[in-house]
Amino acid sequence: MKMKWFDVAKIRMRESGITQEKLAEHLGITKGAVSHWLTAKREPSINDIAKILNFLGMREFIVNPDGTISETAGSNANVEWIGSKEVKGNFPVISWVSAGNWCEAVEPYHRKSIDRWLDTTVDCSDSAFWLDVKGDSMTSPVGLSIPEGMVILVDPEVEPINGKLVIAKIDSENEATFKKYVEDAGNRYLKPLNPQYSMIPINGNCRIIGVVVDAKIANLP
Repeated sequence: MKMKWFDVAKIRMRESGITQEKLAEHLGITKGAVSHWLTAKREPSINDIAKILNFLGMREFIVNPDGTISETAGSNANVEWIGSKEVKGNFPVISWVSAGNWCEAVEPYHRKSIDRWLDTTVDCSDSAFWLDVKGDSMTSPVGLSIPEGMVILVDPEVEPINGKLVIAKIDSENEATFKKYVEDAGNRYLKPLNPQYSMIPINGNCRIIGVVVDAKIANLP
């Protein structure tokens, strides 16, 4: 059975003898903020959830969109948080401008000239690539949140189905954009996770570059 992340955290805290004060000190926040998170009065970002569970000794877990923790990806989850699984590949970190034309080059942007490469524990195609998350359009106050400072792995060969996180290239934009792909009543949209941003209708005015299959904090291995 899947459990909410804060229930898992409280169990781990009891088992390891870690107090809210100690957790707050580690995170550099107030005890009150930690208390609000652990009692579900406020929702931390997925970045903060990862930091908490890592500090509590968890190195292999998945944060689902509903805030639960599981050991294997749920049917609606396409982003995993994993710390100790077998490395499946090493892929380049490219720019958002490059992402828009990545699949169209015979040897995209001369892979050997790309200096920054990151590992993944997810099975994906050889044409996958990493992107640094920019801005706050995918930062959500509740549930799944992919804030700026994380990196996302994009696989151009995965089918973009309803509910998946995708990278798309809108005709009127120079750069690719990161959104949730939504199909509703025959219409298609690119939906930000941040409710302060509006959904973008798509009707032939954009191209889906790939599906996000992994995400992690940029400074993690």
